[in-house]
Amino acid sequence: MTLIVEKYGGTSVADVERINSVADRVATTQSEGNDVVVVVSAMSGETNRLLEMADEIHPQASPREVDVLVSTGEQVTIALLTMALHHRNIEARSFTGAQVHIRTDSVHGKARILDIDAERIKKDLDKGRVVVVAGFQGADQEGNITTLGRGGSDTTAVALAAALKADECRIYTDVEGVFTADPRIVPEARRMDRVTVEEMLELASQGAKVLQTRSVEFAGKYKVRLRVLSSFIGGPGTIITYEENEMEQPVISGIAFNRDEAKLTIRGVPDEPGIAHRILGPIADANVNVDMIVQNVGDDDTTDMTFTVDRSDYEKSKQLLEKSANELKAQDVIGDDHIAKISAVGVGMRSHAGVATTMFQALSAEGINIQMISTSEIKISVVVDDKYVELAVRALHKAFELET
Repeated sequence: MTLIVEKYGGTSVADVERINSVADRVATTQSEGNDVVVVVSAMSGETNRLLEMADEIHPQASPREVDVLVSTGEQVTIALLTMALHHRNIEARSFTGAQVHIRTDSVHGKARILDIDAERIKKDLDKGRVVVVAGFQGADQEGNITTLGRGGSDTTAVALAAALKADECRIYTDVEGVFTADPRIVPEARRMDRVTVEEMLELASQGAKVLQTRSVEFAGKYKVRLRVLSSFIGGPGTIITYEENEMEQPVISGIAFNRDEAKLTIRGVPDEPGIAHRILGPIADANVNVDMIVQNVGDDDTTDMTFTVDRSDYEKSKQLLEKSANELKAQDVIGDDHIAKISAVGVGMRSHAGVATTMFQALSAEGINIQMISTSEIKISVVVDDKYVELAVRALHKAFELET
């Protein structure tokens, strides 16, 4: 039989009516002759509600206890969905991440999956049951509950699909697939029939909210067939492909943006070997991901370094950088947590010149100043003031003629 893993996000299971709709969809998938594993998120808004309560109790709560708390959101959903399937005379069983042995490291709130023992799931599938698994969570070697970070249910689904060698992993969301830009900002944005895993990885990492970056990494590493669909509107969705099989690939496939960015600069640091490590080492040791980095060397044997971090890590990173500045006798540290990153992504960049020029010209025409620039083989990213995000995205979408 064909094995399908289906993942439903928070808006797809936001209330009892939607959970019943998901149960109907799962029933249809099974009736078509498929074995089915379902991964679900917490009901929309539930994780935020739990975090707000934790903050009221203790603003610096133990990360271990926060994970224990927020993991309950998915536990509610798996139980309700399994009950809905039973009501439809479908055999089903629900499992938490720990129960199906999703083993992770011990980094609470940002845990990474190390291993999955799929035997328990396979036994239930062999008995004709639908298996319903809580996304977003696992357990470390000591049995402590861990969570995978925002969007972690996508990673759970793809990781399970890889472990089970599923025929397809379907990610059901509140949109019809992957679009050339956020349709809430650009009404002319198009749903793409297919997008390469390279492009999807860049789009996800640059702010596109359709898929979590780590889930795309898993899909690429283990060659999981991945499809993004809507829970509310029928249609083929978008397939994540592994080959550039079109005769003429578009130069740019999509425009992504991320408002959750902050920028830090340390100025007047001695320009000597090892200085970058001394600046960024403490940031990395604090489990903060650094994104874009720009270094400028002056004529006075000093250097300035600017880098971006997630906005949620801004204050912690600034404190660490100020400590390093004192040790290095730097001039000062300045920061800005009102920036955004905008990226143009497309495998067609490999064979087309002038992409950067088109991008910079479009932003200049709208009076948008570029603060930082970063490039890769299939991506150009810029940092701008966050008040210009929507204008910039619309301008770039038009400049690259993505609406046609």
